[in-house]
Order: sequence, then C-alpha cells, then structure tokens
Amino acid sequence: MVDEALSAGAVARRLGVAVTTLRTWHQRYGLGPSEHVPGHHRRYTPADLARLEIMRRLTAEGVSPAEAARWARQAPDPSPNGTATPSRAHPPARDGGGSIPVGRAGPAARGLARAAMRLDAAVISETIAHSLATNGVVATWEGLLRPVLAGIGERHAATAGLIEVEHLVSRCVSEALAAASRARVPTGPARILLSCADEEQHTLPLEALAAALAEAGVSYRMLGARVPVAALVEAVNRTGPAAVVLWSHTRATADPAQLSALLAAPRRPLLALAAGPGWRADTLPAGVVRPVDLAEAVSLAAAVRDSLDQSTRD
Repeated sequence: MVDEALSAGAVARRLGVAVTTLRTWHQRYGLGPSEHVPGHHRRYTPADLARLEIMRRLTAEGVSPAEAARWARQAPDPSPNGTATPSRAHPPARDGGGSIPVGRAGPAARGLARAAMRLDAAVISETIAHSLATNGVVATWEGLLRPVLAGIGERHAATAGLIEVEHLVSRCVSEALAAASRARVPTGPARILLSCADEEQHTLPLEALAAALAEAGVSYRMLGARVPVAALVEAVNRTGPAAVVLWSHTRATADPAQLSALLAAPRRPLLALAAGPGWRADTLPAGVVRPVDLAEAVSLAAAVRDSLDQSTRD
C-alpha cells in the first residue's frame, strides 16, 4: 500500500467499487477520507483505505453493510510500511455468510444453495430426492447438483470457508445417489467397472454415474476412491469388464500411465473412459475416450454393454 493520500476515484479503482459506493459508505457509516488540505478535496489516507478494504471484503462475503462498517471502524492504523498490524478488532472470517453462486441454474438450484448455507440437511435431501424422482439422475446432476457443488467450491477457493457446508451437502448428495442406485438394481452381469484414479478422493461424480447407469438398467461395479493402478488392473483381470471408467478430478491424479496400464492388461476392456476434468485430451493414450459429460458417459457405457451382450447372443 502506498503512503500518499488518494482521491476518491483512485480508491474506487483500487477497491473495484463505484465512487457512489464510497460516498454512501462515507455518508451512512463514516468511512470517508480523513486527510484535509484547505482549498482541496479530502483525500483517503492509508488508514482510510485499509478500513475500506475490510468493508469491501466483508460486504462481498455477505456481511450486512452496517456490521461490516462496525468492524472496519475498529481496524488499527497501518504500520509504517503500509500494512495493517494484527488486532483483535479484525473480524473473523465469515465463512457462513453470503450466498453460493449457481450461475444460470434454475430456482431449484438456488433453493438448494440457500438450504446448504443454512445447513438444513432435511431440505437438502428432500430437494435432491424430489429432483431425482421427477427429472432423473442426469438432469438432476447437470441442472441441480453440479451448479451448487461448483458454487461451494468457488466460495471455498475465495474465502477458505464453507468446509462444513461442503461436507454436509456431499453427504446428502451421496446418500441420495446411493438410494437412487438401490431403487433400480439392474439385472445381468456387471459389464462396467467404475474407479477413481490413484489418490483421487472426489467420488460424487462417479456416484452420479453409478446412479445414472442403474437408472438406465446397466449393471456396474464400483471400486470407489483412491484405487492404485495395480489394484485396478487386478480387478479388470478378475472381472473382465466391457468398459472401465477412470475418474480424475484434478491434474495431480490424472496420470496417463494408469490408462496405459489398463490397456495393457491381459483382459483389457473394449472401452476405456477417462472421465473428469483432471484428464487432458492431448495426453490420453490412443484408444481412450474422454466423455464430455455424464450423459455421454452413460450412453457410451450402455452402448458397449449392448454390443457385448449382442455378440454373446450371436
């Protein structure tokens, strides 16, 4: 932070707010410029700017302007090097404040996001169950669950908060998807093997795929999170699946060597699917397919199952 006093326009640009917002904060909450030189407009000092930064951050996180201003006024003056000194007057992180962004998702997603912020497990579960029964797994995942989960992740990345919200919502989603899978248990051999990549712990998208496959009448086996490549190959050799879906949420877990090992297995599957945003299309071994979304993954898995069943009948 610079030491010289700043004009309202300069402060507005630095904070990313309108000059009219600064005037409102000044008039309503007393967070105005404090340096006065006779014959000139008042200027904002480093201490003024530090308080306004607190005001902007807290209001962006959903704290009411009045409360945010109260915290901002208690902030200490910056130290000589231009940084604020620690103080108990600084507000705690407002991880539970604000809202979860859901983009252009519909009212059901906005309602689910509000219930998530309230930690209202009953409403969360009821909303998900109703959508699954009414719209099916794929539409529920794409239109309801993905936007809310992505919004929670976005808020966590910005504030380091909402961990409790993410845990509660994830549990409710997992339970609802498991119930949907149990409600429609497919018959016949399990032709599809579902697995997370080694060290991959994000399983909800794979659970959504399992529920969607069950809804489509496609039998599957689920290995779950953090499957070492040796264990995956062993499972393939023991069960001989028609297709294997390997899920990776992050680049850190998307090692193409896992797919190469899968393709080199003695009982290699007819179809290997690299699912999830972790995989880069230009690094995938030849013969591996990267589905663009849940619907395509279900369609591909069903198609290879049908092809194998047809060849068996012939």
